[in-house]
Amino acid sequence: MVAPAAEPGTKLIALDLDGTCLFEDESFSPGLDEAVRRAVDAGHIVTIATGRSWESTSYILHRLGILPEYVVTSNGAAIMNRDITQETGYARHTVEVFDATEVLELIHQHLPEANYMVELADGSRLYTHYVDDWGLWRDNARQVEFDEMKGLHVARVVVVSPDHNHDDGQRADTDFVKFVEEIGLQHVSYAVGWSAWLDIAPQGVDKGTALENVRTWLGIAQENVVVVGDGRNDIGMFEWAARSGGRAFVMAHSPEEVEAAATDLVGSVAEGGVSQAIDVVLGRKRSAGKPRKA
Repeated sequence: MVAPAAEPGTKLIALDLDGTCLFEDESFSPGLDEAVRRAVDAGHIVTIATGRSWESTSYILHRLGILPEYVVTSNGAAIMNRDITQETGYARHTVEVFDATEVLELIHQHLPEANYMVELADGSRLYTHYVDDWGLWRDNARQVEFDEMKGLHVARVVVVSPDHNHDDGQRADTDFVKFVEEIGLQHVSYAVGWSAWLDIAPQGVDKGTALENVRTWLGIAQENVVVVGDGRNDIGMFEWAARSGGRAFVMAHSPEEVEAAATDLVGSVAEGGVSQAIDVVLGRKRSAGKPRKA
């Protein structure tokens, strides 16, 4: 369904969560909630585009006090839309899935001791070992043996390798990127995060592909898209925004390849980078600078 064109000048502002809006303890980046409110009050649409599942996203959305029509979760594999009949106020609008058997078997050959989690089309999750960052305290998560994940159509696979976590976080990050590249994953989309974290989505699906759907449904002009992020799973939406003539703000602490895909550089999460980005969009301040280009 395509909505009537939005009011001229209306921006679609999509924010990554972890490392962008949120610290590790899930507290807000300085000035975040006030900046979001300024953008909404100015008539713009602020939404979330995250690698998290909806179940780990909904309460953050409500803490921010925003109710956008669409929210992008699971790195673009699941798009939620507002539905007041649901407990969280949202229902699954679009879900992309794939048979994870082949990719699970391939990775398991190289990482037999890793922690595995898959997200099914209905949002429920299966996992082999508990990982704090997976938000597994909710009722829709169940621990299983690895082989039970095979033969299922899933929206997302997450792999965390304790063997690739070192005292030097930057070195561990680089080592794991190289390791994953050498595995040779095919017919899927994937991104390596912080702390030896691998996120896998259906082929051709990322935050950018999902946001293009959202932009179309809302009737937002291509040049009026704005994204803010910090991780490798944000590269897709950065490239999408740049192609559209929009703006892609990268946080100052981001990896070089992420920064190279952006159009604008702002401060780190500790420096209130999202607030800075929104103030640039609203014309309240200049951009902090230009990102490095590959």
